Amino acid sequence: MTNTLTPPETQPDSPSISTVALDVEGMMCAGCVSAVEKKLTQQPGVLKATVNLVTEAALVEYESAQVAPDKLTAELTASGFPSKIRQASEQNRAQKIQERRQQARQTQQQQLAIAAGLILFSTLGHLQHWGGPMLPILSNIWTHWGLATLALLLPGREIIRDGWQGFRRGVPNMNTLVALGTVSAYLASCVGLFWPASGWECFFDEPVMLLGFILLGRTLESRARQRATASLEKLNELQPTIAHVISQPVVNPERSIDIPVEQLRSQEYLLILPGEKMPADGEIVAGQTTVNEGMLTGESLPIQKAVGDAVVGGTINLTGAIAVQITQTGADTTLAQIIKAVETAQTRKAPVQRVVDTVSGYFAYGVMTIAAGTFGFWWLWGTHRWPELVADTRPELLSLKLAIAVLVVACPCALGLATPTAILVGTSLAAEQGLLIKGGDVLETLHKLDTIVFDKTGTLTRGQPELIHCDPFNGYSAEQVTQLAAAVEQGTHHPFAQALQTATQDLPQLTATDFQTFPGSGVQATVDALSVWVGSLTWLVSLGVMIPAEQLTSTAENSLVGVVIAAQQNSSTQLQYIGTLTFCDQLRESAPRVLTNLQERGLKTVLLSGDRQNVAAKIAQALSISQVFAEISPTDKARIITEIQQANSPQSQTVAMFGDGINDAPALAQADLGIAIGSGTEIALETADLVLLSEQLDSLPKALTLSRLTLRTIRQNLLWALAYNVVTVPLAAGILLPQSGFLLHPAGAAALMSSSSVFVVLNSLRLRWNYSGR
Repeated sequence: MTNTLTPPETQPDSPSISTVALDVEGMMCAGCVSAVEKKLTQQPGVLKATVNLVTEAALVEYESAQVAPDKLTAELTASGFPSKIRQASEQNRAQKIQERRQQARQTQQQQLAIAAGLILFSTLGHLQHWGGPMLPILSNIWTHWGLATLALLLPGREIIRDGWQGFRRGVPNMNTLVALGTVSAYLASCVGLFWPASGWECFFDEPVMLLGFILLGRTLESRARQRATASLEKLNELQPTIAHVISQPVVNPERSIDIPVEQLRSQEYLLILPGEKMPADGEIVAGQTTVNEGMLTGESLPIQKAVGDAVVGGTINLTGAIAVQITQTGADTTLAQIIKAVETAQTRKAPVQRVVDTVSGYFAYGVMTIAAGTFGFWWLWGTHRWPELVADTRPELLSLKLAIAVLVVACPCALGLATPTAILVGTSLAAEQGLLIKGGDVLETLHKLDTIVFDKTGTLTRGQPELIHCDPFNGYSAEQVTQLAAAVEQGTHHPFAQALQTATQDLPQLTATDFQTFPGSGVQATVDALSVWVGSLTWLVSLGVMIPAEQLTSTAENSLVGVVIAAQQNSSTQLQYIGTLTFCDQLRESAPRVLTNLQERGLKTVLLSGDRQNVAAKIAQALSISQVFAEISPTDKARIITEIQQANSPQSQTVAMFGDGINDAPALAQADLGIAIGSGTEIALETADLVLLSEQLDSLPKALTLSRLTLRTIRQNLLWALAYNVVTVPLAAGILLPQSGFLLHPAGAAALMSSSSVFVVLNSLRLRWNYSGR
C-alpha cells in the first residue's frame, strides 16, 4: 500500500512580524500612556503598541521590513519620552537592577527631603495665622516670594517643563495641570507683591505647599510601585553572576575555574556545590542531590536529582555536589523565558484598561475646561450673587484660587494606575506560585470561565505510560513487535515513545528512517527496508488494515496501539497487522482534588481524548466528569471546542482548553483561554495563555482565585478613582462655598491628589495579603 503526501499550497509571501520591548521614561499618567501609544502606532509598519505606566515599558509589534526599532526610540525621545530598546540578555542583570534600585532610592530621598523642607518652611511662615507666634524672617513676604521662586526654579522646573511640552504637543498630562496651577498662583501673587495698588493679595504659600505635597505623594507612590515590582526583580536576581567551569564531567572542585555567567557556552561542564544556584539549564552528568525549584514552580518540597536529570537555571542545589552539562544559556534558559513572559504579561492590558486609557486621554482637556468654567462662573456671576464671599479678597483672586484647586485636585494618575498596578502584582504573584499568566486579558478571561475542557494524556494523567502487554499476530513475536514499534516511535515526542524505549532498552536497537507523522493518529517509518505503521486502531482500520475482531471490541480500560507492516502478497503490497501494544497511564495524584475544586466553583468540566472510549470513560468516572469525547482527532478537538462555545447561543460560553501536546495546539488556539502544563511541548506552551510550571494541577485553582482577587482589586481601584474625581472636583470648584463657606485651597487639593494615587497603589499591594490569606 502506498501513501502519498499532498504538497502544501504555495502561500504568498507574508511580511515578517517582529516584537520589541522599549523602556520609556517620562510618563506621568494615563494621558501619557495614550500619547506614547498614539505616537508609536502612527509610525508606518507598526501594527500594535501596548504601554504600561507602572513598569514604564512599551511592547511593539511591527513589520521588520518597514520599521527600525532605533527609529521608534528616537521618535519617542524627541516627543519628550526618553526611550531605549530593552536588551534581551543584559550582562550582570541582577547587579544593574540593584544599581537602579539604589539610584531610585537616592532620588526618592532627595524628593522627600525637598518636599519636607518646602512644607516645613511654608508652615513656619504662617504660624501666626493659626494662633502661633510670628517668626520675623520666615513670616516676611519677601521670604515667601523667595521660597516660592526657588520651589518653581528647582524642584518645580522639571514639572513645569514636562507640563508645557505635553501641552505644546497636544497631549496635556498631570504635570500640565500642576504647572498651570502653580504658575498661576505664583504670577497672581507676584502681581500683588510688585503692584500693591492692584489690591491683589499674595498667596506664595500655595505654590510652595502645592509642590511639596506633589513631591511627597510621588515619593510615596514610587516606593509603593517598587514594592509592586519586587517579585519580578526577585526573578531577575535568581541567576548567579559566577559559574564554576570544569573540563571533565567529574565532581572535582580543585579543577574548576570561575567565569562570569554571561560567558558560558552550551555543552560546557559546570560544578555546582551545595547551597549554590544553577547558573544555566543543563543535565546532571555526575553526582546526585536534591534541588529546590520552588521559586519557579511553586513546589515547596525539594526534588531528588541524579545523573540524566535536567536542572533549571536559578534553582538551588541543596545537598550534593554535582557536575552539569549546559544545554541552554542566556536568553534561552527557562528562567530567562519566564522573566520575558512575565514582563510581556505586565504589558498586555485587560480590556477594561483600554477603555480607561481612552477616557484618560481626554481627561486633562476636560479638567482644563472645568477649571476655566469655574473661573468664569465665579468671576462673572458667583461673586456678584454672593458678595459676602469676597469681603476680604478680590473676585478675580477667589475665582483664580478655585480654578487652581480644580486643576490640581483632578487626578488622572489614579485612573491610569488602577489597572496596571493590580495586574503587575497579580502576574508577579502568579509567577511566584508557578503560574505564567500571559497578560491582564488572561486574568479577565479566567474570571469569566464557564467550562474547562481537559485533554487526557499528560494533563489529567502523568503522561508517563508503561507498556504492560503485547499481543503478537501473524507469526511475529512480542519482542519483534515492540522492537519495530520502538524504532518507529523514535521519531515522535508522544509519551508512548518513552514507554517503548524503556521496554526495549535491553534489546538490540533497530534504526528507522523516512518518518511520517499523522498528528493524533500515529506514525509511519521505514525499518530495515520494511514499512511499519504504529498508531490507534481506529486510524489503522481507516487505512484498510484487517484487525482481529477481539482487538477492536476489547473492553479493556487501557490504551491500545496497533503495529502494522507492509507485506508482499501475490505481487502486491498488503498492510499486515502484527500486534497490539497495551499501555497503562496513571492519573496525576492531584487530579481528583483539583477537578472536585473546579466543579464546586460551578465550572463545567469536559474530557477530550484521542484514546479509546473505554479508557476515556474510566478516567471521566474517576473524576466525576459528565461529558466525554473519545477517539477524537486534533482537528476535531478544535471543532468540539467551537461547538461548546456556541452551546448556549446567543450567549456563548467562555471555554478554556487544558492540554500539553502538539496535538492540542489547534484546540488551545480555538479556546477562549489556552492552558498548558509546564512539561508539555514547546508549541503547546507558546499557544497557551496560562502555563502551569509545576507537574501537578493544584496551580489551576490558584490561578482562578488569583484572577478573581485581581479583578476585584481593579474594580475597587477604578471605583475609587472615579468616585474621587466625582466628589473632589465639584468641591474644588466651590459647590459648598455659598452654603457652608467651605473652600478647598490649592495646597489641600494637592494633598488630596497625591493621596489618591498612593491609595490605588497600596490597594493593589493588598492583593498579595488577600491572596496569602486564602
